[in-house]
Amino acid sequence: MGIRGAKPKPHIQAVREGTFRPDRNSEGARFAPTDPVEPDWSELLPGEAAEDVRGKAADVWARTIPALVMSAGLTDAQRETAIEYCVTVARLWQAERELSRTGLVVETERGNVKSPWVTIAHQYRSHFRALTGELGLSPASATRVTPPEDGGDDDDGVFD
Repeated sequence: MGIRGAKPKPHIQAVREGTFRPDRNSEGARFAPTDPVEPDWSELLPGEAAEDVRGKAADVWARTIPALVMSAGLTDAQRETAIEYCVTVARLWQAERELSRTGLVVETERGNVKSPWVTIAHQYRSHFRALTGELGLSPASATRVTPPEDGGDDDDGVFD
């Protein structure tokens, strides 16, 4: 017997457990099936210092976002999350490069201290984990992603 006022299970959990009922569970928001448009990385990340970061973000977009469109139905309405993911990966990559170059401890006028890049990398890594879960990019979160429904026309397959 359920508890009155208990919060209903998330849609994907109910589907996974085989307990989904349209009268008790909601499928969640549905977005128009418009593919996300890649941003102009030079506008988003201006300046010469960000050239490597722009290249890395573009590479992450090219490798990840088309796959998310096909596997999870990522749409243009969700574009900002995809952009944030690409920038986060690129910045984490930048922080790790700087840590490799300068070391975990740096010398300052007050003596040896932890490199500020350690803190930056930690913050980006935490944000990366959250975005990976949101987008279904970790092995565990990928099991919770529902592929987009096919229109029933077998001629539109991925491998046609």
